[in-house]
Amino acid sequence: MLRRRWIRRMFLYFFLAVLLAVTTVLWSNYWIDEESDSWIFSEAVEMPRTKVGLLLGTSKYNRSGNPNLFFRYRIDAAVKLFNSHKIEYLLVSGDNRTLSYNEPRDMRRALLARGIPDSVIYLDYAGIRTFDSVIRCYKVFGQSTFTIISQEFHLERALFIARHYGLSAIGFAARSVPDAHSVSTVIREYFARTKAVLDVYILPTQPRFLGDPVKVG
Repeated sequence: MLRRRWIRRMFLYFFLAVLLAVTTVLWSNYWIDEESDSWIFSEAVEMPRTKVGLLLGTSKYNRSGNPNLFFRYRIDAAVKLFNSHKIEYLLVSGDNRTLSYNEPRDMRRALLARGIPDSVIYLDYAGIRTFDSVIRCYKVFGQSTFTIISQEFHLERALFIARHYGLSAIGFAARSVPDAHSVSTVIREYFARTKAVLDVYILPTQPRFLGDPVKVG
């Protein structure tokens, strides 16, 4: 009898924990959607001008070794903004945690191949997470007003972080990737948004690396 009560109680606690977790994930996603949508632009002609475009990094290739469409479309968007004179400089921020994996370097090479002058490209090798990229843009590269470049779902989270810290950031949405190529990314984003809410409201989160200030321009 006591064993049955204990099992029922444990089942109830487990059910409540799962319910709380699901509710937290769904609420975090809804909150970030609502907070960020008004700051995202999809047409370059409608964009306000800013000095710096923060290009969020991603791998050049996907896990199967094929070209990563997220990468290609973000490069397209950055080139469009620069050629439309909506930004003067590009800050490419991404992961370089190992010698063989270098998102900023690969994006710089792609930008150069598309005609972007090397003199306007700045690299942030410590953009290990979106949180780090956004905060380092301000604390290391001295920008409080800037344009973030990525896919819309990613921009929503980045802008949520930026706006929480009082930064006047806007977003330019790169072309979306077809669902067949992005299911795992979209699923990860649900949990990344929950982590973003925890980072800005509950946890004492800071970028993993800061360092000396870098002057842009």
